[in-house]
Amino acid sequence: MKSLIVSALILVPACSVYAADSPDADFYKHAAQGGIAEVQLGDLARQKSSNMDVKQFGAMMVKDHSAANDKLKAVADSKNIDLPKGLSAGDKAEKAKLELLSGETFDKSYIKGMIKDHQEDIAEFNKEASSGQDPDAVAFAKATLPTLREHLAKIQAIAASAGVSGE
Repeated sequence: MKSLIVSALILVPACSVYAADSPDADFYKHAAQGGIAEVQLGDLARQKSSNMDVKQFGAMMVKDHSAANDKLKAVADSKNIDLPKGLSAGDKAEKAKLELLSGETFDKSYIKGMIKDHQEDIAEFNKEASSGQDPDAVAFAKATLPTLREHLAKIQAIAASAGVSGE
């Protein structure tokens, strides 16, 4: 019995190390970090925007990315992958910048940021969906891609109606 317990204690840390070294662990972590940012920036857009379409988009970001974050966390937890719980330094800087803006200036900056972010997310999720090694990460990426594409189309339409260049 004692050797069984010792064996279990040796294997548990090995599993944790394996999970952290998983080739798809970075995808999990990056996706979680991006999801946290989408929720916080979406909440900011709901509060600060002067454009009803941007406010509604912000609400959609909070709803959709909160749901995706919950799904991602459940899968990562099952694999002993610790996900970030807060904003990255870059996301903190972006949020701080947006907090200083108001009105049309806020809206333009938020819209441009969301276009760029969703283009990058789609590229990252496409890469994971086509070449990921963890079947759960691949499935998450494939399941999330249609929503990310929908978000990009929506924010591009908002940009067009607001006269904001996506560049």
